[in-house]
Amino acid sequence: MQIHKILTVLGARPQFIKASAVSTAIAASQSLREVIVHTGQHFDANMSDVFFEQLDLRKPDYHCNIHGGSHGTMTGRMLIEVDQILRTEAPDVVMVYGDTNSTLAGALAAAKLDIPVAHVEAGLRSFNMAMPEEINRILTDRVSRWLFAPTRGAAAHLEREGANPTNISVVGDVMFDVALRHGERCRSDAGLLGEFRERYGIYPGNYCLATVHRAESTCHPERLHDIVDALAMFSKQMPVVFPLHPRTRTALSQLGALERLAACVLLIEPLAYFDMVQLEKYAAIIATDSGGVQKEAFFYQVPCVTLRSETEWTELVDAGWNRLALPGNASAILASLCAALGSRGTAISPYGDGKAAEHIVNRLEGDLTDASSRRSRALPVLQIRQQIHSAH
Repeated sequence: MQIHKILTVLGARPQFIKASAVSTAIAASQSLREVIVHTGQHFDANMSDVFFEQLDLRKPDYHCNIHGGSHGTMTGRMLIEVDQILRTEAPDVVMVYGDTNSTLAGALAAAKLDIPVAHVEAGLRSFNMAMPEEINRILTDRVSRWLFAPTRGAAAHLEREGANPTNISVVGDVMFDVALRHGERCRSDAGLLGEFRERYGIYPGNYCLATVHRAESTCHPERLHDIVDALAMFSKQMPVVFPLHPRTRTALSQLGALERLAACVLLIEPLAYFDMVQLEKYAAIIATDSGGVQKEAFFYQVPCVTLRSETEWTELVDAGWNRLALPGNASAILASLCAALGSRGTAISPYGDGKAAEHIVNRLEGDLTDASSRRSRALPVLQIRQQIHSAH
């Protein structure tokens, strides 16, 4: 049996979560072998190393250690490094996830070398071209051979944009796979929540979990200021727990708002995977600008307010599990939080059967095996042609 090499490019927290499901399925395959490249985009131990440990994701074969700098600088440096690795490894497929700079760098490096790309979480659209993530995901979809869409809505975006329908597979959401696999391991009476109860009097079902990290929030002082004001006001109603992304901590410090926020909100370091899941699962409400956290809130049936003017996961807004609150008016954000508190959406199942990773691997196995078979059948014909050509 021919073994096909999958080279996976990762770099950020959400990608480690998604890859934990797919890499497990690849490891169980008889015909696929995986090489993992970590660009280093997320380098903090709580946003990188601990995810590999807790999610049983094996250590990367390559670590590029690239982080910091502008989007263009970071993507360019990654492109150079990944190109060199691809020339060494010569994989059959390059697999990328989501919408980060690491995603785009991996996809472009592969496309330049004529290596087919598999994009997990293809077809998502915010329709906001000011977002670096929107640019990354659109360009990645354009050069991908396999478009693994998490929802039918994402597949519809790809079809409207002219993607070859045979390249599109609606497989479900691999983050849902991970939630089903690990979510039950998080209890409310131990771990971080047990510590919060003892130290701060914060109880399950009686706190708001807030996360902010996107450039559209942190690089616009007026927006960040509105988020700070809204969370400060909401903290008078219930405790607010805020794990701080390094970029957000820097932005708050530059804004002069870090100490003011710390006086009324519990600011903590970035969390390991299971700590974050525990806080998501037992929150009364979640406020976030993260696409992944929006979905995880839904997985655990927690109402969510997204601190943006748009979302890629529109089905959650339509069903009432999520609502949008554009930073620009602190009172409006506060009103959204108060309205969402205690609410429930309608029952929907948009993210598949919890076997997205298996569907991805099955499609790759089938297509790569078929391609190998066609090449094998064509080989005798090529040899005959070469003999005829040599005879002349």
